[in-house]
Amino acid sequence: MHSLPPEFKAEIRKIVGEGNLKDGEVTSTIDYGVAPENLRAGIVVLPGSTEEVAAVVKCCLAHRVPLVTHGGRTGLVGGAMSRPGELVLSTARLNRILSLSPVEHVAVVEAGVTLQALQIAAAEHRLEPGIDVPSRGSATIGGMASTNAGGISAFRYGVMRHRILGLEAVLADGSIYSDLTRVVKNAAGYDLKHLFVGSEGTLGIITRLAVKLEPQPAATATILFGLPSVDAALKTVRRAFYAEYGHLRAAEAIWNSYFQLTSNHHSWSAPDYRANHPLNLLIALGGGEEAALQGELEHIYEEVIADHSDASAVLASSRAQEAYIWRLREDTDLIYRKHPAAPSYDVSVPLSEINSYLDCRLADLKELDAALDPYVFGHLADGNLHIVLNTAGKDVGTEKARAIETVLYRGLVAIGGSFSAEHGIGVKRMEALLATANPAKMALMHSVKDTLDPATIFNRSKVLLTEGP
Repeated sequence: MHSLPPEFKAEIRKIVGEGNLKDGEVTSTIDYGVAPENLRAGIVVLPGSTEEVAAVVKCCLAHRVPLVTHGGRTGLVGGAMSRPGELVLSTARLNRILSLSPVEHVAVVEAGVTLQALQIAAAEHRLEPGIDVPSRGSATIGGMASTNAGGISAFRYGVMRHRILGLEAVLADGSIYSDLTRVVKNAAGYDLKHLFVGSEGTLGIITRLAVKLEPQPAATATILFGLPSVDAALKTVRRAFYAEYGHLRAAEAIWNSYFQLTSNHHSWSAPDYRANHPLNLLIALGGGEEAALQGELEHIYEEVIADHSDASAVLASSRAQEAYIWRLREDTDLIYRKHPAAPSYDVSVPLSEINSYLDCRLADLKELDAALDPYVFGHLADGNLHIVLNTAGKDVGTEKARAIETVLYRGLVAIGGSFSAEHGIGVKRMEALLATANPAKMALMHSVKDTLDPATIFNRSKVLLTEGP
């Protein structure tokens, strides 16, 4: 194991304080998140300010120590993995909400603030961040920006790229890029914040962000439909888009195998709701009055039944029932408890192509291995599908994994889709990026990396197939 020099550690301790450098066995008390490899470096620094981050980066550059930035460690593509000889920089102490204006509808936060913390603070002013993910309790705003997170509201409010008005980041030479613009209209030169959003910590360390907030509806209502097909689900979503009262907040699809897993585990059932529908669809509306929203959902249900007599529906009658129904969609941990480290895929498919994509790709998987019957769920209003194999990761060898990727990514670019919708590239999707991206795009990405991080200090061997000098 490659150990970092004692003099380097001493300098880091001097910058952040003795208790804010965790080394060796002490790191075993830190939650590694979704992958133990995240803390394989065995050393974690926790700076408490942008200035301390900058000083740590300068020290790393001087000693040629690669640095991996950690937020909530919820990423699924290995972007937070570290190795011996590297230093992990955690934003856990950068956890302050610096300002939140109900007049501007803007919050300025440090990178380590969790999504849930921002949601709670914004809710006091009847506002919300305009983005939501199931890992809200641990996912950080800085980490979500670094991965350009999406979530259930992307079709309405956009992904993280659209939520960020300005940001501050520490560059590879330790200088501080600061553009904490708090306004939507800003045509003052190149909008450089977009270099850092979605770059997965390879170009800079985000330390502060100005986040656009949205009005929180006074009431919500949720209905679960059981439907015969993708086409029926898409038509139902269109009806919700054009609701006479309220606005669409979520349209989440749960295909049968995943629905069976979660509903059985949570012992969920409802009168007159069949458990064997090919597709289950969660629709949530927001508006002024809950009774009016429920009436709107009942009207949509009447239209659905007129078209599909075999459809089912459950209208949540309370917040508790609403939360219970949402667990059927959000409890993805059940998959990984049943199939440890199950390979997962995160694709975006144009709405008009979803049906043919799934029909073809799932049939191709069956030809590859008849036992493959993946769990499928996702954000039906924007075409983001999550596909998780019904097998443990250890049972999928390298050659088979590549064959599965080839199947699932086949034709996506040609139909205007993407092999990575919201999880990023990390270490697990680099080959797919290289295989599918336009050569000019790859050349530009390398040029940007070489310009901003010539010593390859930041998140080495992530996103791009590069190593340090």
